[in-house]
Amino acid sequence: MEKKYDVLSRIEERYHKMSKSHKAIADFISEHYDQAVFMTAAALGETLGISESTVVRFASGIGYEGYPEFQKGLEDCVKGKLNSFQKMKAKYGRSSQSEVLTSVMAADIEKLQHTIENLDSAAFESAVNTIMTAENVYIMGLRSNGPLAEFLQFYLNMIRGGVVLLKSTSVSETFEQMIRINEKDSFIGISFPRYSMRTLKAMEFASDRNAKVIALTDSAHSPMCLYSSCNLLARSDMVSIVDSLVAPLSVINALVVALCLRCPQTVKKNLEMLEETWNNYQVYLNDEINFIGDDPILNYSLRKLE
Repeated sequence: MEKKYDVLSRIEERYHKMSKSHKAIADFISEHYDQAVFMTAAALGETLGISESTVVRFASGIGYEGYPEFQKGLEDCVKGKLNSFQKMKAKYGRSSQSEVLTSVMAADIEKLQHTIENLDSAAFESAVNTIMTAENVYIMGLRSNGPLAEFLQFYLNMIRGGVVLLKSTSVSETFEQMIRINEKDSFIGISFPRYSMRTLKAMEFASDRNAKVIALTDSAHSPMCLYSSCNLLARSDMVSIVDSLVAPLSVINALVVALCLRCPQTVKKNLEMLEETWNNYQVYLNDEINFIGDDPILNYSLRKLE
């Protein structure tokens, strides 16, 4: 009888005997099985710079009759049969406790470096132009992607108006919130494995309404790219109890900075108006205190610090 979570179990058992090219495939599968499940043997080989036949031999080498059977095993992982503990064991099982911190942070650095090297600068420029010129900007990111969507909406709202954060527990409610979307608008869909079907449906709806759709996701093979005209790719993985979203957040930071540089006077005016409003209505009087020297200063003007 086959073991439950067979793909990673077989990789773990045979890893020390693998050739260099097979270890490269094993490492990629262990970290990105959610991405690999959508890839043919040829596409996987092209991604890793090895031949399609080597990928097929890898599948046979870990006990599958062929690549289709191996891919079926990956599908079982994506359907949720691999829990967080087993993912962590597969990723960090050979590490001591003292190495975990270094390992996790080094992995995040690697994801940032990979994103820097592979992000399409033309796509980034297109995204900035699209967001700048859109009449309304709709943003959607669910589950662990929710904080990314909220972060982007918070800062875009300081730069421009017409920013709509879509929050919903059903596809029908999402459509109700974006019923007026049209060709003058843009839609930013944020989704990393496991991919959100609700976000994908919303992107399809926006595309059908001729809105300009931007995808922030992990791979050109991501289903989020099906309906987008501009793809911002940031490396991520799920091999932990929490998703690694360091690189996606960095891409969002870059978007915000680029947008600020495009309209510095507008941003300055908006921030000054916000600061004046905060001071007039004493928004931060009771929950935020700035200390200068030994004395607490309430509502200390940002302009005085310049």
